[in-house]
Amino acid sequence: MPQLSLSWLGLGPMEASPWVLLLLVGASWLLARGLTWIYAFYENSRRLQCFPQPPKRNWLLGHAKWRRLVSEGSASLDMFEHISLMTLDSLQKCVFSFDSNCQEKPSEYIAAILELSALVVKRREQLLMHMDFLYLLSPSGQRFRKACRLVHDFTDAVIQERRRTLPNHRISDFLKAKAESKTLDFIDVLLLTKDEDGKELSDEDIRAEADTFMFEGHDTTASGLSWALYNLAKHPEYQERCRKEVQDLLRDRDPKEIEWDDLAQLPFLTMCIKESLRLHPPVTVISRCCTQDVVLPDGRVIPKGVICLINIFGTHHNPAVWPNPEVYDPFRFDPENAKNRSPLAFIPFSAGPRLWGQGHPQRSRHVSPPRCPSGCSGSEGGPWRSSLLLLLPTIFCFSYF
Repeated sequence: MPQLSLSWLGLGPMEASPWVLLLLVGASWLLARGLTWIYAFYENSRRLQCFPQPPKRNWLLGHAKWRRLVSEGSASLDMFEHISLMTLDSLQKCVFSFDSNCQEKPSEYIAAILELSALVVKRREQLLMHMDFLYLLSPSGQRFRKACRLVHDFTDAVIQERRRTLPNHRISDFLKAKAESKTLDFIDVLLLTKDEDGKELSDEDIRAEADTFMFEGHDTTASGLSWALYNLAKHPEYQERCRKEVQDLLRDRDPKEIEWDDLAQLPFLTMCIKESLRLHPPVTVISRCCTQDVVLPDGRVIPKGVICLINIFGTHHNPAVWPNPEVYDPFRFDPENAKNRSPLAFIPFSAGPRLWGQGHPQRSRHVSPPRCPSGCSGSEGGPWRSSLLLLLPTIFCFSYF
């Protein structure tokens, strides 16, 4: 099954590229080790603040669209499609430093990413289509190959252009300049990465990592954001408290002036996001390979090498850990209530030292929810609605890192 999810990377036989194995079994573990020195630099540069911030107009555009639809008589809105486009806008900026503006105009690249996501899910449901030679002969397989070519060509062009601009002088100076101008993106990091033997990543490896970030990141972020908006709309008392928290934070500032440092000052919004992720985790099941024998409490042993399925949804709805698990209650994540709870009771994006990319969806989420969808009409609330819209995706996104 993991091979089906990664087939769109187009890397050929596994032995042709050891990085495919990393994607399959280690969450890019060795790559993360190779990135250690760059991430140490990030810490000195106030962590991910050196990445380009997605234009805040991305979220304001979505908010304006929702208000227009409500004013035209829409009683309810399907948020997922709109938020997917907002998320892809954000990811393209962080990964490629590219403004896709896909909410305003069609983008072939964005359309291909969305089609690949749909085709992978569809293929999983058709047992015969798991065989590559049958799938590639089918109409879906032909569409799949066409979308793959478009995505790969776009990423390859960015990589080649960026290689031509790489400096011949000290990399530390290049990184510092990029960080100060907030133009250091994911492609820059991958181009400068070396493994423990001093070997650089090939263009094929870089493409696989960047495409994986786009492919896997947009769907989980969009799903989490949609549920967060839904839960706030269902619980206006929590929604109003979130808005008040944003008002107190910004005071006389323009909502467009929101910065990463502000996110730590939004504890209740963070609690609301975490509770939404608990109740509706974007990823419900993950698989992991045991690297050693695991002895269960009843004495049974899971042998080394066995692949286990971990039910995140079940973990998050375990009544022994979460009383009344179907109830949306942000106060579960009040520090006082959470201090005696196992850190592995809440694993919306899995857990462990190999999960080096886990922050992208949660920190992106702090920069987004408005009063939605019923609260999108009228003028009451003014810029505070937009500021809440801006804040949710950012907090949501940054929990990955």
